[in-house]
Amino acid sequence: MALIVDHNKALSTSPLKVSAPLGAALAFMGMKGCLPMFHGSQGCTAFALVMMVRHFREAIPLQTTAMNEISTILGGMDQVEEGLLNIAKRAKPEIIGLISTALTETRGEDMAGDVKVIRARNKELADIAVVDVSAPDFSGSLETGWGKAVTAIIKSLAKPSGNHAKLDRVNLLPGAHLTPGDVEALKDIIADFGLEAMVLPDLSDSLDGHVPDAYTPTTLGGTAVAQVREMGRARLTIAIGEHMRIAAKTAETITGVPSVVLDRVTGLDAVDRLMVCLSTVAGVPVPARQRRARSQLVDAMLDGHFYFGGRSIAIAAEPALLWSMGKLATDMGATVAAAVTTQPVPMLAELKAERIIVGDFEDLEDQILEAGGADLIIANSNGRQVAAHHGIPLFRAGFPVFDRLGAAHLTSAGYRGTRDLITQLGNILMERPGHAHQQSEHAHGHQSAAAG
Repeated sequence: MALIVDHNKALSTSPLKVSAPLGAALAFMGMKGCLPMFHGSQGCTAFALVMMVRHFREAIPLQTTAMNEISTILGGMDQVEEGLLNIAKRAKPEIIGLISTALTETRGEDMAGDVKVIRARNKELADIAVVDVSAPDFSGSLETGWGKAVTAIIKSLAKPSGNHAKLDRVNLLPGAHLTPGDVEALKDIIADFGLEAMVLPDLSDSLDGHVPDAYTPTTLGGTAVAQVREMGRARLTIAIGEHMRIAAKTAETITGVPSVVLDRVTGLDAVDRLMVCLSTVAGVPVPARQRRARSQLVDAMLDGHFYFGGRSIAIAAEPALLWSMGKLATDMGATVAAAVTTQPVPMLAELKAERIIVGDFEDLEDQILEAGGADLIIANSNGRQVAAHHGIPLFRAGFPVFDRLGAAHLTSAGYRGTRDLITQLGNILMERPGHAHQQSEHAHGHQSAAAG
């Protein structure tokens, strides 16, 4: 059992946390014909926009109500109305995500009430879904905002199936830690069982790095509003990540469709649980293609455990990603020597680590020094300074990754994704031989000689 330590520092000199409004905006990027809008100052939107552009290397549609000193004091309803009408006129979106920030939340804006009044007196908004999300910067992190946005979309748009027949479909609610590449891999797995996936949100269709046929002021693909309205016709809702539990329960309450929350989809046991789940829903055995992929993963684990065994790994990530990476590392025989995250999630206590600090990269560096070093750091691009300072290789994962290409295509979901991740991490560890590694190689050599 790991001890979770919340430092609650007054000053973070090297922050790990990414704001909740950005997480909410990222979730809306997976909706088709969407244009999110921050209800706050221009600066809040500019920072979020730059971070997403640098990570995905794509055009990111994001607007702001541009609150100023006067509207901050007197109220921002007029700015919200003007922003919604401008977006409706110029972009003609299917859906607008209205996201609060610390500025408006601190003042006490009633966004939900304001939106009702605005929609009632502006018929131009009648055919546009406007989803308001309360996601202030001072509460939670990227995962929190993502989960709140998905829950708000479900509350606003999802409906019971009524008298309509069930379809061979599952609702998939991927967590914020899953890349567009992960989502695409999961859609392929679901299709192998003869099922259709309704993904909310679907970044694999909007931020997968494709070239558009023409310019559009809204998102380039994603899940349509009409698809969310039909969530009740699915046979099961599968949510991935603990931060998606509320969204899954909300969907179950509204639609009547049973739900299951998977803590991760990386690792042999975790993917086995996904396969059993899909096989039960589809009423068919696990396809031969997936059985073959499982066999390849087992082989990769056998090949790779010599290079993971006894090695020390440091991880700085959002809770769901820390859980996923930490479990894989320990399953492969490595030790989590340092672990830093953004939220005190109780489930993390089950990770095989001495302690998990809710903090920043400074806390990660302190832990590495206390542990006498590490063989590998897993973190976003902001971990590069710690890695360079101590001469430790950095495997970039999470958000943001701005100093490498292909961040959106990194895949760790499913048997194949786990196999590829083990290969990537194992290759890094092979290049950094340590005492434990040499012992493993020596033992492996004796085993091979005995077998010969």
